[in-house]
Amino acid sequence: MQDTYKTEYFETSFGEIPAFTFSMKVRDLLHIHYVAVRGKDDEEGAVQRILNKRRIKDIKNYVLDGNMFFNSFILNWTDDNFSPNRQEQNIEIPLVPAGAQVIDGQHRLAGLEEAMKEEDEIGDQEVIVTLSEHLTTPQAAKIFLNINTEQKPVPKSLIYDLFGEAIDDAEHVVIRATDIAKELNDDPESPLYKSIKLPGAPRGSGSIELSTFVSSFKQHLGRDGVFYTVNLPSFKHQKTVIENFFSVMKDFYQHEKIWTSKSKNPFLKAAGFNGAVDYLTGTLMLKCAERKSFTVETMKKIIDLPYDNLLAWDEMKGLDGKTARKKVKEYLDSSVINSLPSHDEYEF
Repeated sequence: MQDTYKTEYFETSFGEIPAFTFSMKVRDLLHIHYVAVRGKDDEEGAVQRILNKRRIKDIKNYVLDGNMFFNSFILNWTDDNFSPNRQEQNIEIPLVPAGAQVIDGQHRLAGLEEAMKEEDEIGDQEVIVTLSEHLTTPQAAKIFLNINTEQKPVPKSLIYDLFGEAIDDAEHVVIRATDIAKELNDDPESPLYKSIKLPGAPRGSGSIELSTFVSSFKQHLGRDGVFYTVNLPSFKHQKTVIENFFSVMKDFYQHEKIWTSKSKNPFLKAAGFNGAVDYLTGTLMLKCAERKSFTVETMKKIIDLPYDNLLAWDEMKGLDGKTARKKVKEYLDSSVINSLPSHDEYEF
């Protein structure tokens, strides 16, 4: 007689695809699951990718540190000899080796399996499982894509906003700067769209190294930085200020059709980008705070660059990085002077 795991469940669905959600012991889930890799395993529902060993190790360590997962493991029952049996509010899952195909959670399961080798009692903990039966490959792919593309991951640094005690401030600002860089790089509406070179990106993509972006902003995003000084500690506000500033820069340089030119746009070089950030954090943000506005429109009233005399990168050839950075900031600072009223417009 086949052993079974009996538990309460509730019925749900992925669109028109019926599914059943219940809790299950880790060791029983590991016993019944298997992974079908697309392009390798010739069977219905094969949508998984090759396992990443580094990710498995990270998950194992996460579990061994006393953590467990609250999000559901998604499975597709494929065994033809045994089937889950539902009776009123209970479901019986046959404990068949490799009876259910993993749709989502393969790395978590592999990490749990590795963790159990060191601490067997982890197998007695319970996790949430959502199970469908005999899915076709298109159905499995639809669920997989919904989970992995439509549901955009929350930026890691938002965890700090909710649980500030979980990481120290130095770690937080690096994560926050990285999150902002990724969002600005991935958003087609962003002035820095595909301008930041992220790890693993194809050769030739992006002009600004992620390390340059993070180094430029990290000192300004923490508790002692200017964003906190002007009461803008949240991810949303910090990202918006940076995005608005570079949108203004883009408007000036796009007007002359040189924003995307790596040879002419100074902000696509490390020194020029650093100089722009120095200006934003050292001058512009304080002036925006005085006006109680960080909108693009407000920034445009402060920044007055001459279209016929935009600073180009070729003007800084031969300068060392520190000097070039200083020149960019001084150039942008001069735009503030130019935008001031004339003496006869002042009231005394």
